Amino acid sequence: MSLREVAVGRLSRLVEWVRSAALAGKVGGRPAPLLEVAGLSLVILLFARLHAAAGKDAAAATANASALQSMERALHVDIALRANQWLTEHPALIQSAVYYYRLYYVAIIGVLVWVFVRRADVYVKVRRTLVTMLVLVLPVFWALPMSPPRFALPGVVDVIAEHDILGGHASREVENGQNIYSAMPSMHMGWSLWCAYAVWCALRASHPRSASLAWIFPLGMAAVVLVTGNHYVLDIAGSAVLLAVSIAVVSAWGHLAERRRARH
Repeated sequence: MSLREVAVGRLSRLVEWVRSAALAGKVGGRPAPLLEVAGLSLVILLFARLHAAAGKDAAAATANASALQSMERALHVDIALRANQWLTEHPALIQSAVYYYRLYYVAIIGVLVWVFVRRADVYVKVRRTLVTMLVLVLPVFWALPMSPPRFALPGVVDVIAEHDILGGHASREVENGQNIYSAMPSMHMGWSLWCAYAVWCALRASHPRSASLAWIFPLGMAAVVLVTGNHYVLDIAGSAVLLAVSIAVVSAWGHLAERRRARH
């Protein structure tokens, strides 16, 4: 057998291995990696486009923020201004807060990959929960534009704009491909809560104590979105409701699917 034939044979086996690993998945019910990456990328791209197009009415967003502030005062949870002032009085913590706020997406990708490798069965459930959250939150952004405290609450310092690791004042520009009037609910909180939920689901059976530690991440995010002037307390509560509803929807869908399979 010639060297060329050996090389071609090895290349063919490599291509076949990549194809089977990427498209057919692995033993144990793990989804196909390439299809997962393509599907999630498409969902996130579509979400980003629809999110950017939603609720750009600044007047409505300001009015809604004023109503939310009144509600927080009535509930005695109007701490956004005091929290922001505390951070500005401790400048050594500002850059860490900005990094925590901006780099949370690394945690999302890391959790997705880790759960995919560790627990294929749990991955499917938490991935469905993530997608459900994105689907459910879009109508809220369209129907209820909300200015964050950094725009609508006098005295709040826009910490992210002044110390942004992405440069400049991107967090204040409407034409930057982002929706700056989507404070309710906080998706920074929503995604960080999802990360904790995913890790908790993967570890609770084998390492219950370690599973509980995952909830430290969203607690930290709650503090960060408050002190940086990006969200109100009720935005954080709205994120918890979003996750809870998404979990319930995925659970109900799973029960319906099981019943259908049982009938057949």
